[in-house]
Amino acid sequence: MDFDGLSVDQAPPLSAPIRFFVTAPLFGILAGILMLLSDPQSLMNRFSPETIVVAHAMAIGAFGFIMLGAMTQMLPVLAGVKIAKVDLVTKISHALLVAGTLFMIFGMYNSVSKLTLAASVLLGAGFLIMIVSMLLAFRGVVHVTASVRAMITSLVFAFIIVLMGMHLLSSYGIGKFSSHHLLFANIHSVWATFGFAGVLIIGAAFHVLPMFYVAPRFKKFCKQKVVWLITIGLILWLLLNIFADSYATIAKIWVAMFFWAFATTVFLKLNARRRPVSDATVWYWRSAAIFMTLGTFSWVINDFYDTQYIVIVSVLIGGGFIFSIMQGMLYKIVPFLIWFHLNAKGYMSIPTMNDMIDKKMSKVQFVLYIVSLVGFVISFFIPSLLAIFAITFIVSMAILEYNIISPILIYAKTIKTKPEFDMSAFSMGVEGKI
Repeated sequence: MDFDGLSVDQAPPLSAPIRFFVTAPLFGILAGILMLLSDPQSLMNRFSPETIVVAHAMAIGAFGFIMLGAMTQMLPVLAGVKIAKVDLVTKISHALLVAGTLFMIFGMYNSVSKLTLAASVLLGAGFLIMIVSMLLAFRGVVHVTASVRAMITSLVFAFIIVLMGMHLLSSYGIGKFSSHHLLFANIHSVWATFGFAGVLIIGAAFHVLPMFYVAPRFKKFCKQKVVWLITIGLILWLLLNIFADSYATIAKIWVAMFFWAFATTVFLKLNARRRPVSDATVWYWRSAAIFMTLGTFSWVINDFYDTQYIVIVSVLIGGGFIFSIMQGMLYKIVPFLIWFHLNAKGYMSIPTMNDMIDKKMSKVQFVLYIVSLVGFVISFFIPSLLAIFAITFIVSMAILEYNIISPILIYAKTIKTKPEFDMSAFSMGVEGKI
């Protein structure tokens, strides 16, 4: 692996990112259970309470938790700065987000307005604590890299969509909707998908692909211009939606073009990597590139069908692109964190990063996940099949949880033994608590 440009001396406690990573698949399991309990026809309507609940169980509980955990780790490692009181901040934020997500799910699913209103406050507080803490930490950045710019941009989008989400959720809580509710909901979902998650993934890829896969580095134009061009496209899309809705497709094409170009670049760089060893993480990145290509074209074409296929677009981009990459990154990041923290404490006789997760289990999990995604698309046209693919999805998420916990159990077992070297004399800035 290539660790060039990394600052590991300010790494956060292991517990800070891990608590988010461990929780994410559990919400994936919950989302699958909700699919089983819901009317398949209702899930084909993007604005039905069932669809909103399932979508946010994934968007907040799975996607959001992984992104926050990853940024907790990336900010000090890639940007060289540390979140103030990071362990306390992540503990409070995690607790608020878990409670808020559960309140939202059960409040909206059972039409309990008080739970829904409480969810608006809890989720807003949980996200804003993390977002503001990270933005404040960026004040100490000395060298602003392409990844740092992408993280800052994604956090600005996150700040805006959280405020919009609080407004939208509170509207369901009080049962009153403004005349711009659907426009707000559309902006909220598009900016969350492309502005927060999409831009963050692009920024992370600048370092992750060369570091973990020894792939060729991204070219200067891609690292310096693409995030700004996507941001311009998303702002243009917003303005056109407000003032000239009939032309909004132009901005969609603009945004879709750069994400398609990124997906193509990722695919080509994986093919050109210096160590062409294939595993589930590579499969996830490659499948994500394919799903993003299909998703971006579907997102644009959907405008000509009065958005009736938007659920399919969400599956392709949200599940196929965003969550695929996140799962691929989890399989690399979690073993790396365990290995790094144990080495920092003086343990040398430990499994390698490649041996901490059973490769067969990760491949089985990948296959089940892809089958589920394809099945969800098929279920849009044949709703009676949804239950089958909801079950494969639940099993996939259960295996993902097992695969994440396995390295943590290695850490817990190893930490009980005596290290080969006494590292107490060295200051690594690393805590080993879980």
